[in-house]
Amino acid sequence: MNQGKKLSLLVMAAGMGSRYGGIKQIDGFGPNGETIMDYSLFDAIRSGFSKIVFVVREEILDAVKEMFLPKLEGKAEIHFVIQSLDKFVPGQFQPIERTKPWGTTHAMLCGKEVIHEPFAVINADDFYGRASFESLFKFLLNAAERNHAMVGYTLKDVLSDYGSVSRGVANQGKDGMLISLSELTKIVKEEGRIISKEESGDRELDQNLKVSMNSWGFLPEVFDLSEKMFVEFVNKNKNNPKAEFYIALMVTELIKLGLGRVHVIPGGTTWFGVTYKEDKELVSNRISKLINEGVYPKKLWS
Repeated sequence: MNQGKKLSLLVMAAGMGSRYGGIKQIDGFGPNGETIMDYSLFDAIRSGFSKIVFVVREEILDAVKEMFLPKLEGKAEIHFVIQSLDKFVPGQFQPIERTKPWGTTHAMLCGKEVIHEPFAVINADDFYGRASFESLFKFLLNAAERNHAMVGYTLKDVLSDYGSVSRGVANQGKDGMLISLSELTKIVKEEGRIISKEESGDRELDQNLKVSMNSWGFLPEVFDLSEKMFVEFVNKNKNNPKAEFYIALMVTELIKLGLGRVHVIPGGTTWFGVTYKEDKELVSNRISKLINEGVYPKKLWS
């Protein structure tokens, strides 16, 4: 195993946080005001990742730099890239008449200019746990060409008590490989059941389904394919200001076209996140519990 190989972590931190009511990427949850990102970065670095790429909006760039550069100095190579609405959008489709970012595939694509090695992708506002980063690092060290990975989480463990959530639900083959992902955008808990609210009506889901929490491992070859798919997506959705190109859609297309394989790998044992303001107390309490159990030091970067 080549422990000296450089692997990157791309952190998607450009979301709007509309349901949360604030900039949850830089909100404090730990005992010293640590963000959820702090814990992900801490876990990633101690798992072996040596390069961190933050994907942010222009409005929060300075705040993210001020918050993380002093903590990460000497611990990893750091880059910041902007997810602007016009990036990778062909000139004939500009100017862009939308306020919402283009989605997670576009966020990932923004890292193309600085990432040339295998890389993991995470959301800034999800707490993934150390096991997920260790699993991704181990996979990426020796991943063969056209082989990528998704950390599988269990549906019942990744819901909110305060409203609906969006999740990529996995359809797996008998060999455990990913066949496709269905992006279900309104999953709720109702009377002990898990329901997907859809245009065709309510659909009950198996609580043990594997889902994506946007914890991915990719080889850099995925960038060229993603860019091509994104341009096609823009062409089809140029008049829809709410259309988003999710990684789930890109990965499903990649598999369908026979352009790569996606392994569903272990590591999805711990997750919590903030979708709603009411989630904040729960997240803070769970972090405190992990600190008391010795999983994290009380002062994370001391």
